[in-house]
Amino acid sequence: MANADRATNLPMETESTLRFPTYQVTGLAGTSFKPEHLAAIAAVSGPQGFFEVHAENYMGAGGPPHRALERLRRDHPISLHGVCMSLGGPQPLDREHLQRFKNLVDRYEPALVSEHLAWSTHVDTYLNDLLPLPYTSATLTHVCDHIDQMQNAIGRPILLENPSTYVLFSESSMGETDFIREISKRTGCGLLLDINNVFVSATNHGFSTLEYLRDFPLAKVGEIHLAGHAEQEDDEGELLLIDSHDGPVADAVWQLYEIVIARCGPIPTLIEWDSKIPDWPVLRAEALAAQAILDRHAREASHALG
Repeated sequence: MANADRATNLPMETESTLRFPTYQVTGLAGTSFKPEHLAAIAAVSGPQGFFEVHAENYMGAGGPPHRALERLRRDHPISLHGVCMSLGGPQPLDREHLQRFKNLVDRYEPALVSEHLAWSTHVDTYLNDLLPLPYTSATLTHVCDHIDQMQNAIGRPILLENPSTYVLFSESSMGETDFIREISKRTGCGLLLDINNVFVSATNHGFSTLEYLRDFPLAKVGEIHLAGHAEQEDDEGELLLIDSHDGPVADAVWQLYEIVIARCGPIPTLIEWDSKIPDWPVLRAEALAAQAILDRHAREASHALG
């Protein structure tokens, strides 16, 4: 009987038992994870912030991508970022895609989970783009329905990312910040503030970045994205910015980031760099620049309280 009593006091391993350590991301800066950087990341001891992975790159059952991600996840928190859920699309969510996304959440226990305010599907075709949508009551309803469906499926709130846009819809009946605020209110989702997207859209459409940020529901922001953009010309020879993620963060975006962190505190911040990938020290330097800003404002806030 004594042995039986001892056995009942032992912790039981269940499906809810964590496979990986739990890491906090508050106040941390991170980077996009690229498998070619894994050896360089592993060669450095100690914390290196957090890493973002695109969910769709890991929806196979196994193989080298998962072995690399498992190795990374043992030592670092990750942010799982979806790019193909098509939350803004008019058709129902793809249930198989949603199940694959849920499997990744269950498998890797990410610190953060996010998706885009965009659509990217038509019938059974996935488009290689994040397309804008009109801000109307009808669109609001089906976006909220889709977010509810996604959150119920994965068992946790998501962060919804504001878009970069190149066209506006004449039928829109509300502004982007009001639309996003209402989505968060109805669904309980958090927000991912992409500051580069704000700068790109503001430049393309001629509105004020500072006014946008004043109107944005910053209290709901759980993660920030910073990225590089490219300059082009439109058909009329006017400046057109493209959210390209292929270079360092622009000075103007860093300045906006300083403003947001001063208002909101040390929100986890991710450097996105998805093409023309540099060597790891270059990408890491961008994250360290963000980390320095986070740390400085945390010290200033601590001194103010003390």
